Amino acid sequence: MTITHDLDLPALGQWGRERVPTALFWTISGSHLYGFPSVDSDIDLRGCFLAPLRAIVGLRQPAETVEPKGEFEGREVEAVSHEVGKYLRLMCKHNGYVLEQVFSPLVAFGADFLARLRPLAAKCVTKHCHNHYRGFLHTQRKLFEKEEVKRAKTLLYAYRVALTGVHLLETGEVQTHLPTLNERFGLPFIAELIASKANAEFGTLTAVDVAFHTQQLDEWEARLNAAYDASALPTEPPAEELDRFLIEVRN
Repeated sequence: MTITHDLDLPALGQWGRERVPTALFWTISGSHLYGFPSVDSDIDLRGCFLAPLRAIVGLRQPAETVEPKGEFEGREVEAVSHEVGKYLRLMCKHNGYVLEQVFSPLVAFGADFLARLRPLAAKCVTKHCHNHYRGFLHTQRKLFEKEEVKRAKTLLYAYRVALTGVHLLETGEVQTHLPTLNERFGLPFIAELIASKANAEFGTLTAVDVAFHTQQLDEWEARLNAAYDASALPTEPPAEELDRFLIEVRN
């Protein structure tokens, strides 16, 4: 998968390391990863860090999540990093969001660590990831229903999560890039929606067929549920392997 972007990944990795010195990796998530950034899109930086062992075993537990704020080359950065123990626990909970971060091809820092983590993460791609994608789809659909002025962004996020979920359940691959997904699924209106969003993060749709997209999303939700029923993916992640990996990382 080739993702076209204008991000200076090494510099973003340095930005993240300056704020979280014990970072193990930083990758790009959000619209840049999904293939529909706007000229004014924020940069979503995601990763994990290693807390000192003394802090882990001590009386006062360290913060498990840090969210440094700031700007990079004039753009707002939304960064979130979890302590590696919490991160691996999330991977054990069929969390599609963290799996997407691990498999993001937009690596700002920590390629060597990700090379070790990804084989384990692949075993965390389970049938029950369906719950994550179904829930995310419901959230986006509710947003779309409530919007007085319909936005391309809301629809794109809904279609992205539906297609990612179906693809994951049918193939076992974590694929988040909507244009790439659409090479398989062939929805004729996706390119137009991406073009509508490209000029502004909150670009509105002057003419949107709400009934059409409601029906489309009904069909994709049904397909997502059918993919779950038919999926041959494992039902549980390899918790013991992840436990051993965490101990190795802490040593």
